[in-house]
Amino acid sequence: MPRSYPPEFRRKVLDLVKAGRPVRQVAEDLHMPSQTIYVWLRQDRIDSGLEPGLTSADQAELVAARRRIAELETELAVIRRAVELVREAVPPKGASRPSR
Repeated sequence: MPRSYPPEFRRKVLDLVKAGRPVRQVAEDLHMPSQTIYVWLRQDRIDSGLEPGLTSADQAELVAARRRIAELETELAVIRRAVELVREAVPPKGASRPSR
């Protein structure tokens, strides 16, 4: 399972690399995968507008939107099931009247 690092830690790691320290050395010193630092560097370039891609803010917004969509779909399924149950329990209006 991927490990989550606090944003302050990420910023400090990126500052070390931008100051000229080799990624491999920073990764060894901090006992973390160098690939993680490369991913952070790429995302930093995207967030800075230097590289095309989905910014961190856009990614967070997309995750929140997908979560909200899932909640709404669940609510809709519950409401649809409730309507089905009501239709089964209550006969349609006028069903007991004789037709003319």
